[in-house]
Amino acid sequence: MNWDKSENLFDRALPLIPGGVNSPVRAFGAVGRHPFFVEKAEGPWLYDADGNKYLDYVCSWGPGILGHAHPRVIEAVQRACAGGLSFGAPTAKEVELAELIHTCVPDMEMMRLVSSGTEAVMSAVRVARGFTGREKIIKFAGNYHGHSDGLLVKAGSGLMTQSVPDSAGVPAGYAAQTLTAVYNDEKSVRALLEENHGQVAAVVVEPVAANMGVVLPQKGFLEFLRRITQKEGTLLIFDEVITGFRLALGGASQYTGVHADLYTFGKIVGGGMPLAVYGGRRDIMSCVAPLGTVYQAGTLSGNPVAVTAGIETLKILMEDSGIYERLDRRAQILAEAYRNSGLTVNQAGSLLTAFFTPDIGERKGRVEDYEDACACDRKAFAAYFNRMLERGIYVAPSQFEAMFVSDAHTDDLIKMTCEVIGECLA
Repeated sequence: MNWDKSENLFDRALPLIPGGVNSPVRAFGAVGRHPFFVEKAEGPWLYDADGNKYLDYVCSWGPGILGHAHPRVIEAVQRACAGGLSFGAPTAKEVELAELIHTCVPDMEMMRLVSSGTEAVMSAVRVARGFTGREKIIKFAGNYHGHSDGLLVKAGSGLMTQSVPDSAGVPAGYAAQTLTAVYNDEKSVRALLEENHGQVAAVVVEPVAANMGVVLPQKGFLEFLRRITQKEGTLLIFDEVITGFRLALGGASQYTGVHADLYTFGKIVGGGMPLAVYGGRRDIMSCVAPLGTVYQAGTLSGNPVAVTAGIETLKILMEDSGIYERLDRRAQILAEAYRNSGLTVNQAGSLLTAFFTPDIGERKGRVEDYEDACACDRKAFAAYFNRMLERGIYVAPSQFEAMFVSDAHTDDLIKMTCEVIGECLA
């Protein structure tokens, strides 16, 4: 493949945009190359500035559960654009989207629309602090909850890719209010709650971790979090920016059977547009202004175009009773192809990660926490990524990200992908 135009665009971007990209993982530094620049996308395909075509398993990092540019979503958005792009005033569509979300996730008794997953989690944590009167929170190493100051502690996603466990510019005193536990380790959570008894406002967790690669909760772990937080008077926050409406129509609470106090949703809920939502128990959310004293606001919150994309996407998911079975089945086929090539694979619904695990004794073939993920062979991953890209298949340019299957990935495309996987890993 030729990438001359992308290289030129990257050269133009470098003096104007940090690293030439507007989100660190897009830089492709972890795979030893420069990024390609996307021209357009349709269905399961991306097309770059040089005319190269890629079968896309990144799906805009999760929103594209239907594939790119679904006709119904595009048509609805075009109609919405014709009516105006932003009003700074309530619209009927905001109410309609909230009703749809509540229908899918009954635990979302009251909610607030925002513009990004980062904003949603930041706001949910503020609400938890306001409701409980406590200041500390517990998160898990390798779980990524956006780039707000208090949550950039042992985070996953781009921070792992860049080998930056924390971020400069975060006040030490603020970061000190964030306690870090080990994912899937009950003892670490119990110890932190005991050492900080009566001080922890919330435990925030990705119910299925997807930012250190996909790491599933071990049996009983989420149930343990539910029990111990209730005992301690601490709120449980499920960060479902990635898992929401992807694991199941009802998100992680339907997929795992465990119910949180607060939830955050992003990506799919906006249908590919900048939109997210946080919410949960009515008594907790009643603390949010103007009902209560926890302040949160946003000029573009509930943007009519973004809300329209979210409404149409959720309607399609609700109408298609077989979509989640199809997605899971196709992801299982991909997972098996990776396993047949000797890799460790974690899969949950249409999310999966193939890990290049080293020979680490009894832990070989298992990735269950941040430490396991960090032990993977990044050079081997980079070589695999580049071989796949040369064959026209785009997977995330980091060992620590998920592979996303969309409904546009047909059985024939999945079969073709499995063949390429086998050849690239031979």
